[in-house]
Amino acid sequence: MSNKLYIETVGCQMNVLDSEMVVASLRQRGYQLTDDLREADAILFNTCSVRQHAEDKIYSALGRLRRLKKQHPEKVIGVLGCMAQKDQRLIFERAPYVDLVVGPGQLQSVPALIDEVRRRPGPRLQVGLGRRDGSVDEIKRSHETFDPLRDPEMRPTPFQAYLRIQIGCDKFCTYCIVPMVRGPEQGRPPEQIIAEARVLADQGCKEIVLLGQTVNSYCHRSGGRTTRLADLLYQLHEIDGIVRLKFVTNYPKDMTNDLLTAVRDLPKCSHYLHVPAQSGSNRVLKAMKRGYTVEDYREMMQRIRDILPDAAVSSDFIVGFSGETEDEFRETMTLVSECRFKNSFIFKYSERPGTKAEELLADDVPDEVKRRRNHELLEIQNLICEEENQTWIGRTVSVLVEGPSKASAGRATEEGGLQLCGRTSEDRIVVFDGDEEHVGQLMPVTIYDVTAHTLLGVAATRQLASLPLI
Repeated sequence: MSNKLYIETVGCQMNVLDSEMVVASLRQRGYQLTDDLREADAILFNTCSVRQHAEDKIYSALGRLRRLKKQHPEKVIGVLGCMAQKDQRLIFERAPYVDLVVGPGQLQSVPALIDEVRRRPGPRLQVGLGRRDGSVDEIKRSHETFDPLRDPEMRPTPFQAYLRIQIGCDKFCTYCIVPMVRGPEQGRPPEQIIAEARVLADQGCKEIVLLGQTVNSYCHRSGGRTTRLADLLYQLHEIDGIVRLKFVTNYPKDMTNDLLTAVRDLPKCSHYLHVPAQSGSNRVLKAMKRGYTVEDYREMMQRIRDILPDAAVSSDFIVGFSGETEDEFRETMTLVSECRFKNSFIFKYSERPGTKAEELLADDVPDEVKRRRNHELLEIQNLICEEENQTWIGRTVSVLVEGPSKASAGRATEEGGLQLCGRTSEDRIVVFDGDEEHVGQLMPVTIYDVTAHTLLGVAATRQLASLPLI
């Protein structure tokens, strides 16, 4: 009988991809996925340390496993990823029945470590070097990722895949733990990336999302040749079978004109850019060590509008950062109103141990103020979303169909079809009635109504090629 694997993933797309890699390597050893903890032989949590809530969720889940581990000591419990790199032996102290603590740069060791624990029970710790624990090359090697045979069942859909092009981060924003847990910024060799993309295309993947902590900072130098993100997009664009290319997350200072021009000139590139601003106040941005001013961000937005006038731009914001005043928060409200983002991901500031902000800056904005500011900023963003979506009514758009909508839960419509969900090239969510055979296809859909976050449409009856797609 094959072994059963339970894996729970918390955090960003990078973590989703990491879990896909771990599952792929364990499948090669005969493991099958299960969503039942009690029948699992190995239980893995792939963790995030960006916010306290994500860590609390994992420690709470580990607490619930205490009795199960006591009843079934043969089960292997592992904590992987960013929290493992940050907390290391603290995890064993808080949950001594955990068997494995493995950082994001050591995930290729998970199958062998599980085998070791089964032969000789006892805690196993494998993490990368700290940013001051060796030479730059030694630290980079200790955080190298692995990209084995991919596991289509772990992807968002069989025809969509994440593809890592960059590891780590060197921006060192004062609030962010990522440079410490993911290591130095490294661009993967373009030959590896292209080869992996070809494998994905051969497996039926149609949309690739390129991942990096600051993906538009991607750079790889070898043999006197420098490859940047724009160069990579031109190479990926030539791969047959791939119909859409996206990349996240972007850093404002690295949004170059050559990259915007590549997105404009390459038909497969999605006209969607996620570029976190984090604040509309120059003082707060300086305290965050973001490396740009509000004026820089506005100038970048103007270049985007000039080169890609139809581009959808989304952003991230942190409210209640150290010392943020009401006037500074209002500056953020002004920036959101001016830029009219497609959507914004808004977070209350969460002080992270190990960051410069935790060491040097007071977390002095009361939680009730953070909650209010979060609500106010979300309220104005939702209003913008609905107003912008109204402009799409009556247009026919090209939708990559992802599957049944969440609301339909796979139920048939009155006409016998399904309520389907997909996204436009600008990453706008579209819901419409269709057939199961449409899943994974580019479909022309005419928009007849909208909500703040969704376009509602009807499948066009004419052939895709004959329609003026937007």
